[in-house]
Amino acid sequence: MDMILTTPDPLRAGFVRAALEARGIRLAVRNEFLAGALGELPAQECWIELWVAAEDVARARRILAEFSAAGRARSVWRCPGCDEVIEPQFTQCWCCGTLDKDAGAAHDDA
Repeated sequence: MDMILTTPDPLRAGFVRAALEARGIRLAVRNEFLAGALGELPAQECWIELWVAAEDVARARRILAEFSAAGRARSVWRCPGCDEVIEPQFTQCWCCGTLDKDAGAAHDDA
C-alpha cells in the first residue's frame, strides 16, 4: 500500500476517502482517531493518512489531481439571482439559494 494523502483536516480526509471508495478504490485509513494524542505526540504524527492498494495508486492519484485542478479552475462568481458575490468553494448562493450554472461543469468528472 502507498500513502496518497496526509492531512490534519478530518473533513478533507473524509471527502477524499468517500470519493475514492465511490470509484471502487480500496484504501485504509490510519491515525483517524489520534487527535486526542496531540501534545503527547508531534502534531504531524497525528495527521490522518489514506493508504491505497498498490494496483489502485495511479488511478487514485489521477482522481486527486482532477480534484485539485477543478478547485483551481473555479473562481469567485456572482449570483445571477441576487447579484451576491460568492466564494469559489460554494456552488450555491448563501443568500437566495441559486445554483452556480458553471459548478456542474467543473465537477462532473470528479
